[in-house]
Amino acid sequence: MELTSGFYRPVFFFMGVKMYLSLYANEKGEVLDHPNVLMLGRSGNEWLLPEASEMMPLPRGSSLVRIPGNIPVGLDMKERLAYFEYDPLASGQRAYAVAALLPQGFTRTLLPACVGSSGEALLPLLGYAAVALKEGKIYVAAVQSDEHRKWHPHYYNTERLPVKINYMLRKYPGNLILRQLARCSLEYGCFTAQNIFYQRWEGGIPSMKACNAACIACISEDHCGTASPQNRLDFVPTVQEIVEVASEHLLKARDAIISFGQGCEGEPALNGKRLSQAIHRIRNLCSQGTINMNTNAGYCEGVKLMTDAGMDSMRVTIFSAIEENYIAYHCPQDYSLADVEYSIAYAREHGVKISLNLLTFPGFTDRMEEVEALVEFVRKNQVDMIQLRNLNIDPEFLMRIFPGKSPVLGISNFIKLLERELPGVRIGSYTHTVHRK
Repeated sequence: MELTSGFYRPVFFFMGVKMYLSLYANEKGEVLDHPNVLMLGRSGNEWLLPEASEMMPLPRGSSLVRIPGNIPVGLDMKERLAYFEYDPLASGQRAYAVAALLPQGFTRTLLPACVGSSGEALLPLLGYAAVALKEGKIYVAAVQSDEHRKWHPHYYNTERLPVKINYMLRKYPGNLILRQLARCSLEYGCFTAQNIFYQRWEGGIPSMKACNAACIACISEDHCGTASPQNRLDFVPTVQEIVEVASEHLLKARDAIISFGQGCEGEPALNGKRLSQAIHRIRNLCSQGTINMNTNAGYCEGVKLMTDAGMDSMRVTIFSAIEENYIAYHCPQDYSLADVEYSIAYAREHGVKISLNLLTFPGFTDRMEEVEALVEFVRKNQVDMIQLRNLNIDPEFLMRIFPGKSPVLGISNFIKLLERELPGVRIGSYTHTVHRK
């Protein structure tokens, strides 16, 4: 399939309006602007000036981080690349590249332009977004792709959280899932874990240690040589433990969703027999709320069991709809992309709402061949929603694996193309409730 978009962006730009100034961090941890260097962003392996459609004021709930071992790269007023290793305002002091980490509901459009020393350790698994200063305000390379309120950090890690955790642990003293979620809430700051204790919105229920894939940027198991940001659970809960947590949430939470398949576990469909038993029992106790699974959808039998039990929605994680690239990233064990499509078809035909959890990376996701394959995949499999998820990974590491130089659209143009080519498909960032009949 070929798409005629009119959205191609050139790799090189003529110097336009000089408005976005480079930011850097000094040795004190302060974030400062360089008055004579313009901000560059990164798309794949290219450095380029941002377009206005790719930038927005830094949204509330974002955080700024120093990029370990990297110095910023910008463009000086004579249109030459400027690498600044030292703070221009403090003689002899080092300068460090900075990036923004975006909250849910925002999609990164450009990576930071920076360079590290050869032999440096891989960067932590974070979703680095380029930042700049414009007219005294910090801007970030991002667009808003979903409603932000429910995932605003203001509503999480509150003073009352430990009290709410202790209440639930006392109510279900032997429930190992709640103990795991307490750890995820307090140590990892996991929002879906915290929602179980706040009794609202989407709450996560981990249930499976094993996985049938070895995704490069897995956040609970090291597959790329950098420390995972959280540990995987080390037990398999009972059906009763699952039912206790799920029914409590669905009966009492606002806009309740329970999701199997969390950052601290493997592939939930491998636990399909136990989870399907739990779903039957949950639905005997309550009919409201949404039962969702976050999955790679490679284990078809598990997906079928959970579908038949009454699962409402399924979010399928995918890095690429091109088989070769899919395999290179996900490293599937005993399944193929065709199995994923079979699982989607079975679930959809039985009334399950299907979302893709699209791992989005500027300079890869918006390559034209990737876009064409994705649009074809969504049409063929009648996907209901595409959730854009910023891929947390070291850019240099990923580009060594996927070094292609094909034309890219730019992420903002990529989103516009999806909206145009897939008018019936919702574009967003996270799972929404399903209205049960």
